[in-house]
Amino acid sequence: MTKSIERDLIVGLDIGTSQIKAVVGEITSDNRLSIVGVGTHASRGMDKGGVNDLNLVVQAVQRAINEAELMADCQISSVYLGITGKHIRCQNESGMVPINDTEVTADDVASVIHAAKSVPISAERRMLHVLPQEFSVDMQEGIKSPVGMSGVRMEAKAHIITCANDMAKNIEKCVERCGLAVDQLIFSSLASSYAVLTDDEKELGVCVVDMGGGTIDLSIFTNGALRHTAVIPVAGNQVTSDIAKIFRTPISHAEDIKVQYACALRSMVGKEESIEVPSVGGRPARSMSRHTLAEVIEPRYHELFELVLEEIRSSGLEEQIAAGLVLTGGTSKMEGAVEFAEDVFQMPVRVGQPMHVSGLKEYVQDPAYASVVGLLLYGKDVRAQQKNAAQSRDPVSSLLKKISSWFKGEF
Repeated sequence: MTKSIERDLIVGLDIGTSQIKAVVGEITSDNRLSIVGVGTHASRGMDKGGVNDLNLVVQAVQRAINEAELMADCQISSVYLGITGKHIRCQNESGMVPINDTEVTADDVASVIHAAKSVPISAERRMLHVLPQEFSVDMQEGIKSPVGMSGVRMEAKAHIITCANDMAKNIEKCVERCGLAVDQLIFSSLASSYAVLTDDEKELGVCVVDMGGGTIDLSIFTNGALRHTAVIPVAGNQVTSDIAKIFRTPISHAEDIKVQYACALRSMVGKEESIEVPSVGGRPARSMSRHTLAEVIEPRYHELFELVLEEIRSSGLEEQIAAGLVLTGGTSKMEGAVEFAEDVFQMPVRVGQPMHVSGLKEYVQDPAYASVVGLLLYGKDVRAQQKNAAQSRDPVSSLLKKISSWFKGEF
């Protein structure tokens, strides 16, 4: 097997409530992300984004990793890992520092971000992300990149995402028991935004609604920056559970019925269409109307969308989401979901599929893969930042860069 250190590989691992996905990406010479391996396995031992049976999760993760290794012909040693759950919290903070020299340097930016994140958080919580929103230098506000600007003092506003330390340790433990290291823990909805959003949408104002099996994750962007994040601990599994109870069919068959025949809007389904519903305990299967199935599903989707709408309103950003909503995740794929969402939210809605990738992209052209592909794109950005930081610390590299820029200026 090819060692991952010989190729510039990044691995994303999404341990969802319904499915576990491992995707291997290779950074090409032109700095694009090429998908080279995909592994999936039904999730076991997870509930609403949290671990409730460590051994079952470890087994399922190992199978997904093995499948991805086989396809990519590599040995996976570390992963960028997604995390979600109702324990995720967010807060917006600001920090201020004096500018050491007459103009802002990269060190000043690092200092002001450090000041913004120096807020007390309890010992049970862990800081996942500190994401700068905008900077102010003296009287000038709304600056996105302050390096090189003149001034006396600088202020930064930042969005901070935290998680419960125990929940993070449990999900990391599942990965470590498979003999893998965790490169970084990333909030799943933030990862999804890397895969499905355009810069224009972030500028105009957009809400990513990642609808999984156990949770719905939200991220709201305005003016190009993340302003609000939240997790709603109900999602697609509730729909499956409703189908199983009302139609008296096993959960596995209820999931199949949901995927193949379900529609979120009853008005889109003809009353003459019928489906075969397996029974429990060896009883014969029954024939039922697809319209009746839609009558069961529509109220549940309405409830899910109402919960999302309530969260958007509580954020105070409802009027700033001009680009509307981007639905992603497996539960967003249902027929009629976009039309129903547009009716509930009264704003534009689209389903987001992973973008910005090449290679075996047909394997991941699905909203269910948004989060795991986003983990790769996030990791690619982190690698680029680390490389730039290493080069700026290297005096020889720095000198060569200066000489190169001089020559560019002369010729």
